[in-house]
Amino acid sequence: MNKIRRQMLIGGVIVSAGLRTNVFANTGFPTKAVKVVIPYPPGGPTDIVGRIVCTQLSEVFKQPFTIENKPGASGMIGADQVAKATPDGYTILVNVSGQLVNPYLYKNMSHSPLKDFVPITNLASTPIQLIVSANSPIKSVKELVDLCKAEPGKHSFASSSNGTPGHLTGELFKSLAKLDVTHIPYKGSAPAITDVIGGQVTFMFDSMPSSIGLVISGKLRSLGVTSTKRVDVLPNVPTFIESGYPELNLSTWYGMWAPAGTPSSIIQILNAEVVKVLAMPDTKERLAKVQAVGVGDSSEAFAAFCKAESEKYAAIIKEAGITLQ
Repeated sequence: MNKIRRQMLIGGVIVSAGLRTNVFANTGFPTKAVKVVIPYPPGGPTDIVGRIVCTQLSEVFKQPFTIENKPGASGMIGADQVAKATPDGYTILVNVSGQLVNPYLYKNMSHSPLKDFVPITNLASTPIQLIVSANSPIKSVKELVDLCKAEPGKHSFASSSNGTPGHLTGELFKSLAKLDVTHIPYKGSAPAITDVIGGQVTFMFDSMPSSIGLVISGKLRSLGVTSTKRVDVLPNVPTFIESGYPELNLSTWYGMWAPAGTPSSIIQILNAEVVKVLAMPDTKERLAKVQAVGVGDSSEAFAAFCKAESEKYAAIIKEAGITLQ
């Protein structure tokens, strides 16, 4: 009887593997290059995470997963291009969690982040850090707050764009600390960070992939991180919980979506292979270098997560009174 059971189990595994192979065979996907739209400039955190994953996907599928950076309008230009693309799996989107924020900041959007896309998977998440120039006299969150309160209206904070996690975190911090500071949105993290280093803006909340290297090299100073515990590579930088702002527990995550109407068989293939890629030791190592952790959930789980995150961001925007000028 045990022998029969073992044979049945083995047979089940073979059938399961055969079904998966048939999905590939029946769809023939992909038979050509896949365009991956990233709605921010090269060198930013979304671009960094997207390239790490897509480099591995190109090897797995033996077809190029080609990055196309389409920055502008807080990520809406690139996202809109994907929303209107043919839903055949050959045009997909990698975007930051700000994808779900724009409907609460902009009226008359030409696409809906929840209705016009099919979630593939959550790629990775990373903490946000508060950075100032290494030449700044500010050495702590308290010193930053004290300076801004002593000089109301004089200081500003940068973000990679309106509606990004860095923007929301900065606005929430501004509200909690009761600061009179001006938000300056940029077209990507790179130019924003350049102005932080140069002292044109006082501070910035930034996702770690684009700024951790500059902190380690001594061009930027990190004052705090939004994680629940300190980051290993920055053992002397306190969390915001330690600094007295437990509400600043936001993280940045990066998702992958396809246009609504994309066949479920293609979504399943993309999800399965991305999840495998995120589990690879090489991928984990590359993400760890930029302080990101791979996620790789199911399409259904990611859809539920997106809905919950959308509701969370709506509450944050309302509570902090965030409006665009």
